[in-house]
Amino acid sequence: MAKEFKITGLRLVELEKELNYLKTTREREIAAMIAEARSYGDLSENSEYDAAKNEQAKLYGRIAEIEDILSHAVVIEDENEASGRVGLGCLVTVKNVATGDVAEYKITGSQEANPMENKLSDDSPFGRAAVGKAAGETFTYSAPAGSFTMEIIRISREG
Repeated sequence: MAKEFKITGLRLVELEKELNYLKTTREREIAAMIAEARSYGDLSENSEYDAAKNEQAKLYGRIAEIEDILSHAVVIEDENEASGRVGLGCLVTVKNVATGDVAEYKITGSQEANPMENKLSDDSPFGRAAVGKAAGETFTYSAPAGSFTMEIIRISREG
């Protein structure tokens, strides 16, 4: 069975827009680059042609990647919204029990995760430990830097 990609409705729309752009505008741009590079003559020593062909290969790779994601995408619902528990799409404010540091994270599917933007996958150690918990509950997770105990301060929805 193929891997399912859990994504939000917003991410689905973003991927569809990107795919449309890549298949239309970007593909035409690269075709023009290749045509121009061909006009320079001998292709065996034509660095512009090689660069354009490399761009084309990257383009087709990204198109295939997006098509695979879209064909196996499962749009996540706010299944925990009514219960007030952590689920996909939630903004979770947590406090590190040991240090008192407070942080806010968005729980996402693996395709949307970006730790630099505080978007953590439900499949990450933090996400697995937090999903299903309610405000006031604590959970412990292990990361490369050690084991951490967090208290959930607040759960909200974007939008």
